[in-house]
Amino acid sequence: MRKTFLAGNWKMNYTSAEASIVAKKIATEVKALKDDFVIMIAPPFTALSKVSECIKGSNILLGAQNMSYMESGARTSEISPSMLLEFGVEYVILGHSECRLYLAETDEIINKKILTGLKHSFKYLILCVGETLDERDSGKTLDVVLNQVKKGLDGVSESDIKRIILAYEPVWAIGTGKTATKEEAEEVHRAIRLEIMKLYSKSASDNIIIQYGGSVNSSNVKELMNEPNIDGALIGGASLKAESFLSIINNVC
Repeated sequence: MRKTFLAGNWKMNYTSAEASIVAKKIATEVKALKDDFVIMIAPPFTALSKVSECIKGSNILLGAQNMSYMESGARTSEISPSMLLEFGVEYVILGHSECRLYLAETDEIINKKILTGLKHSFKYLILCVGETLDERDSGKTLDVVLNQVKKGLDGVSESDIKRIILAYEPVWAIGTGKTATKEEAEEVHRAIRLEIMKLYSKSASDNIIIQYGGSVNSSNVKELMNEPNIDGALIGGASLKAESFLSIINNVC
């Protein structure tokens, strides 16, 4: 049985003090969770230490928004796996469309990060994939998304795929207020699951968690989660306010 996984990506928002206030409120409000339900927040790097303290002993897990594929060395501005683990990070988001766009991360770089992350004791790595509006309008959605899946997972073994979560985030729906319809999202999620079966096995396909991301909010999350191949959400703007994130959680849990 796949778990329902809701993750809040806070992006470049909040000082450590501001992040602590929001994290404390979420951690305090989220009490008992079903066994098949997981909640994670990924604050900025500068807030990881404080947020880690705020959610300690709660039902909220700690994630990071990116990671270098280098263990150490001459990589100014980057952060290594061991640095993240020191703060108690259990999940790492990799290949987000904003990193692909603004930081020029290629599929090859993202794959290196996946392979490096698997060498460390992170619980899960979240591989983000998604198409632009031009690619969707050109009918290339599945070609683009499945190619990103294949290249991102190159060299990942059958045993290691168990530590990968996939997140389908159509670029045209991120921060725009536009959301893929439940049918559009389900079509891509189903295709991704079938691709995992081709690359690995039916067991891997049945068990891998695939999240949807792209202007998810309390009004649309439930109908998205009701689709058979959508297992959770990677939430941006709506996770920044404790009230809106809690509303999403309450609508699903």
